[in-house]
Amino acid sequence: MALNLTPVRQDAPTPAPRRRFTPVPPGSTRSGGRVSRTIVNAIMIALCAAIIVPTAWIFMASIKTRPEFYGDPWALPLGVHMQNFVDAFVNARMGDYFVNSIFVTVLALAISLVVAVPAAYVLARFEFRGKSVLEVAILAGLFINVNYIVVPIFLQLLGWDRALRGLFPEGVFIDNLAVLALVYAATSLPFTIYLLSTFFRTIPVEYEEAAMLDGSSRLRTMVSVMLPLALPAISTALLFNFLAYWNDFIISLTLVPGDSKTLQVGLLNLFQAQRAAADYGVLYAGMVIVMVPVIVFYAIIQRRLLQSVGGGGIK
Repeated sequence: MALNLTPVRQDAPTPAPRRRFTPVPPGSTRSGGRVSRTIVNAIMIALCAAIIVPTAWIFMASIKTRPEFYGDPWALPLGVHMQNFVDAFVNARMGDYFVNSIFVTVLALAISLVVAVPAAYVLARFEFRGKSVLEVAILAGLFINVNYIVVPIFLQLLGWDRALRGLFPEGVFIDNLAVLALVYAATSLPFTIYLLSTFFRTIPVEYEEAAMLDGSSRLRTMVSVMLPLALPAISTALLFNFLAYWNDFIISLTLVPGDSKTLQVGLLNLFQAQRAAADYGVLYAGMVIVMVPVIVFYAIIQRRLLQSVGGGGIK
């Protein structure tokens, strides 16, 4: 009788016991996803209603007559009373304030882009002495609220006017829409440069190398190659800066105390005047005048932003 003398290893791992899985019902995952989608859709509908309903109410109130405000405030207007917009534009000078706001906003956007795009491109692609200090300064500028430093800015501009009183008796820096646009652009540069430089770093260097092989200079490469690729970031910067410039009230009220008011300051004067006169139709017409450019600009930029993202860099 033969004996099996093969040694048995004592450290052999013992097989792990099989885990018993409980089968998941086929419809449970689908029903859970349906419930979560329902909750998300309900929240989105509630948020949209919280924005659309007041906006629609302001538009309806802007075309109502004065007697209609003393009835049901949610009732539909009996007709289109466009005299409210005429009174707001002419009598309340909202047309002049509208032109001032357009001038300041367009000039500030142009200055910010002309300065921020080359600065962001240099920070993203070049190495130079003091670059880290400059980046830290730009990041620090993101945490400074402009409304908190508007008084030092005003005192600085006022001191410059006093120093130049012999050459310009009426002053240059205070009550000047161009200076207001320059202040807007300067205070938005940290955000714009940070956003654009971060986006430039995500663009592959091969695009620039291919352009340089074709004989393109750095400036032409930035304008012809990098700018089209950076349109999503530029559109985002334009959108946020436009909203900041157009909706500003404190800086404009402080730096432009004269008659060359912007639309937000003019809307405050209109609110005080029409509230005392109980003519709410003109007041809501002024609100519509302030809101319409924002809605139109957002629609244009949003479409451009989606087209840029969908186009891709290879195209």
